Amino acid sequence: MTTVITYGTFDLLHTGHINILKRAKEMGDFLIVGVTADKYDRERGKLNVQQSLSERIDNVKQTGLADKIIVEEYVGQKADDIQKYNVDKFVIGSDWIGKFDWLQQYCDVVYLPRTQGVSSTLLRNQKNGILKMGIVGNGRIASRFITESKYVSGIEVSAILGKNADHVKKFADKFQINENFTDLNAFLDVVDAVYIATPHVTHYDYIKQAILHKKHVLCEKPMVLSKDQAQELYDLAKQNDVVLFEAIKTAYAPCFAQLIGVAKSGTIGIIKNVVATFTKIIPDKTLREWDKNLGGGAFNELASYPLLAITKLLGTEPKHIHFTSFLDKDTNVDYMTRADFVFNNAVATATVAIGAKQEGSMVIAGTNGYIYVPAPWWKTEYFEVRFEDASKNMKYFSRFDGDGLRYELADFLALLRTKSMNYKLSGAESIFMADVLEKFNTALRTSENIDIL
Repeated sequence: MTTVITYGTFDLLHTGHINILKRAKEMGDFLIVGVTADKYDRERGKLNVQQSLSERIDNVKQTGLADKIIVEEYVGQKADDIQKYNVDKFVIGSDWIGKFDWLQQYCDVVYLPRTQGVSSTLLRNQKNGILKMGIVGNGRIASRFITESKYVSGIEVSAILGKNADHVKKFADKFQINENFTDLNAFLDVVDAVYIATPHVTHYDYIKQAILHKKHVLCEKPMVLSKDQAQELYDLAKQNDVVLFEAIKTAYAPCFAQLIGVAKSGTIGIIKNVVATFTKIIPDKTLREWDKNLGGGAFNELASYPLLAITKLLGTEPKHIHFTSFLDKDTNVDYMTRADFVFNNAVATATVAIGAKQEGSMVIAGTNGYIYVPAPWWKTEYFEVRFEDASKNMKYFSRFDGDGLRYELADFLALLRTKSMNYKLSGAESIFMADVLEKFNTALRTSENIDIL
């Protein structure tokens, strides 16, 4: 007897699920179906499950295809189940190609093509009224976005826009995206919302055109490099009744929101100083991060993260900002920059780099104690509140799954449905960050309020 096993959430059962089950059934004599537990789905960061475990088990039962149904409750259970039930074949959808190759030491691993155009996500989209999302750009971040989108309710990535027809088509084929375009207007005609993942200097035009086409916009950071452009776009979005959302993933991470709440609650007293660092080494100077014409440089690339923390904790009205930058002699962009802020009753320092490395932690100093967030603080999942009396110290934990894009996407879709205010990163805060970036780039040109080393 040949025993086959497959796994899935089986939320809002559809033709695609049934086709996978049928094909798995045809591969053997006995089919075992693993249905993910609610707790396990939450632990692995899957945000789009709408039906309970019992409902999803009933979904599978009603197909009449499963000879045995089990519940998947923990990481690594697949290997245990395969050995426990003497499984001969493990079957899963083709969007997981390669991920389960390690199970070949226990049984045959088979990846089955998904049914195109049918998914739980699409059914949820129809229910909630958000049907199609298009991606502008086909680079590194766009790839991560597609992976992360699988964990969020209410989205179907249905179109991709790029400049090179061959590259765009290859990207669409790789990620099984139905439509690909090089023409912006044709692209905007077939989507309801757009995610913009192109070089910084191109954001303004893409955002403006999308808004004028009445499309909601989720744009990678930094949204724009000018205060006036940011203000104009937020005003335009309001006039056209669409959502404009700057995609700084840290703002939407559960633990970061908790961190801000604890810091502002008075637990550490009055906040007097914020020190936040984000550095990385990008050795390939042919990449856009080193291209001055594409808005490259450490501050344009990474400052949005520490600026987010500073504005959330200290506001949007510093009295003075001074920059210190190290410039790369080959590209003439800053490879490391420190920005020092003076507010009415507090100070802050943001340090970023693409050509130097420093501990990527954040410290929030208060009159009663301080908060320490270890590296990488921008993927906040743990922080400590520390006092003079160490016996009173407190530790906080929360998950940060994947690349974090799923959190910003989930909040973006929630705003589309509720039309409420984005309190996690308001328009005023986004405009403030654009203003600081503009001040930095102006300082580079004029040599005012900056030390260039």
